[in-house]
Amino acid sequence: MRLIRPLSLALAGLFALSACATPSQDPPPAEDAADGFAAPPPPPAMDEATPNEEPAMSCDAKPGQWAVGKVADEALVAKVKADTGSDRIRVIKPGMAVTMDYREDRVNLDVDSENRVLTVRCG
Repeated sequence: MRLIRPLSLALAGLFALSACATPSQDPPPAEDAADGFAAPPPPPAMDEATPNEEPAMSCDAKPGQWAVGKVADEALVAKVKADTGSDRIRVIKPGMAVTMDYREDRVNLDVDSENRVLTVRCG
């Protein structure tokens, strides 16, 4: 009787520990094609480019320098955006709070109090 009790406690401990074991990393076996089931395809690798993906736009401020000194109206803003190849544009007025994050796809137009363009820069 003395030996049975420690043995049963040891077995109970082993069963409890086996429930906590990490599962195998092997993929589940594929089902037979005759059953109508097949293994799911593996997920695509993260670094593969999808065929429909467009390349990221990037700002080039040089073609937009013609706007310096001109009034930043809607037409000018749209043309600067197109000329610089930017995906985004923001007009920054004096004293305006803006984020300091750098975005290579954004062009910034710094304007004065009369809405005249002071600088055209990327970021």
